[in-house]
Amino acid sequence: MSKNFDLNELPCCNIGVVGHVDHGKTTLTSILTGKFTDEHSEELKRGISIRLGYADMQIRKCKKCKPPACWGTTPVCINCFSQTELINTVSFIDAPGHETLMATVLCGASLMDFAILVIAANEKCPQPQTKEHLNALELSGIKNILVVQNKIDLVSPEEALKNYHQIKAFLSGSIYKNVPIIPVSAQYKLNIDALLEKIYETFLKDIQKKTEKGKDPVFLVARSFDVNKPGTKISDLKGAVLGGSIISGELKVGDIIQISPGVDINKKYVPLETKINKIIQSDYSLPKAQCGGLIALETTLDPSLSRSDSLVGNVVGFAGKIPPASETIQINVTYLKREKQIETYIKKGDVAMMNIGTARTVGICTNADNKKNIFNFSLKLPVCILDNQNIAISKQIKGKWSLIAKGSLI
Repeated sequence: MSKNFDLNELPCCNIGVVGHVDHGKTTLTSILTGKFTDEHSEELKRGISIRLGYADMQIRKCKKCKPPACWGTTPVCINCFSQTELINTVSFIDAPGHETLMATVLCGASLMDFAILVIAANEKCPQPQTKEHLNALELSGIKNILVVQNKIDLVSPEEALKNYHQIKAFLSGSIYKNVPIIPVSAQYKLNIDALLEKIYETFLKDIQKKTEKGKDPVFLVARSFDVNKPGTKISDLKGAVLGGSIISGELKVGDIIQISPGVDINKKYVPLETKINKIIQSDYSLPKAQCGGLIALETTLDPSLSRSDSLVGNVVGFAGKIPPASETIQINVTYLKREKQIETYIKKGDVAMMNIGTARTVGICTNADNKKNIFNFSLKLPVCILDNQNIAISKQIKGKWSLIAKGSLI
């Protein structure tokens, strides 16, 4: 790191951007961070987010301008052209809105500290995925959110007010009934300064970076890459890169880590052991990293093992300090409230999709005690489940996966 390195340049938290398909999540993320997060070829072709998108944003404040005009994201104030002060840096996670990609949303939610729920002002609220995403946030234990009422440029003031009341009515039955609702037009960058002010006041004003010294490190893998270009000399090859977040403890360059459950070898999952060669956060190479923001770990692992997100869902820590992988689980289930509750009940033989942290697997119910809501599942893919970690349970209803319950290990 450079001598003039400012710790505020490192992200202090992860903020998720969620909501119904085509409500403007990626556009809003792009306006805030300066990065268009739909980078995959299929995303560009179809015009929707498919994978989780990641980008960092600096929140800056001009000392000469009055609020909310004083808030911005650039080193120079767009109003008076004076230098701005860096207040905080945050990492954004842009989640897809399509109903078939709910598992990806749940994967991203496991990394979020806070969230922004984007709701379009030109459509009736709530839309189907607006409901599902709000359930996902609540299930994931995310307590602080903001609601962005986007696309106000497409409606009249009367229509915007009507939509606002629909949003309030929708939130009234949840733990988020009193959260701020900020009207914006991401396309025209309208009211973005007011949104930045609320992001600071709601999420960052009293935030303290979690160090949790003395705790064993736990890192959740949300992406994995082979960063080597075709034709790279063997001597210049870089090891597998893991992207995600530290949720406990601290990792340092040189640490020997275990990746679990690992990889499938002859139909049995074997944990991987490797060494951290480099830690990267916000384009800085760091000697160590703690909780807060998204980071990348470059390892000595064979890069072919990390191609195309093949290690997503793994848990990283010290050998013997992370839970062993489970192929069968017994869980206590709490159902989410739905309009047709009977469709969500789990029976013996039912197939359920389960999201645990950044991992996803399919489970078959082998035993069901509906009186006590205790269920046993046999898992198709093994997973590492941490203490007190929520399990998101989805079931196919009318041909699509719907989030129906949360579970906890017994």
